[in-house]
Amino acid sequence: MKFKILAIVFTGFLVGSCNNNSTKEKDSVVANDNKEAVTTSKEQTEAYTLFKNNCYACHSVITKSHNEIIAPPMVAVKNRYQKSFPTKEAFVKAVTTWVLDPKEENALMLGAVSQFKVMPKQPFKEEDVVKIAEYIYDNEIEQPEWFAKHFNTMHPNGMGMGGGMGKNRKMNQ
Repeated sequence: MKFKILAIVFTGFLVGSCNNNSTKEKDSVVANDNKEAVTTSKEQTEAYTLFKNNCYACHSVITKSHNEIIAPPMVAVKNRYQKSFPTKEAFVKAVTTWVLDPKEENALMLGAVSQFKVMPKQPFKEEDVVKIAEYIYDNEIEQPEWFAKHFNTMHPNGMGMGGGMGKNRKMNQ
């Protein structure tokens, strides 16, 4: 939904920025800005498509309850990885490393591994995983309707060992 709103706002910006009374210099700057914005939008769309097509098969946001899932919701994955890897560079590297070679001894989400087992190794291209990890880091991730309540019930003082999100930073309900 937010993506659609951003696309509409972006389109409005593009249309509104086309002003025939502008000087050639201004037109050149606007054209360069729009080209960069279009490229960024195209990259975001590609990353979201990769994310949706490759991750939501197991990390679904449309499940009706925690009992229907086969892997933790991506919002939980993002929260846990951001806690341990707060910078974008570290986050992307950690997620990419895990996805390309998931092993129990390298697991960050021990509760998820206990419940779901280790994620099966997938035949993903590294550059696609990097795009997905960057998308996850840069964007708000959808969550199942039940997730916030489940999270706050299961983790009243935060996530697992180390306090996670803490009492004062519970998931939005």
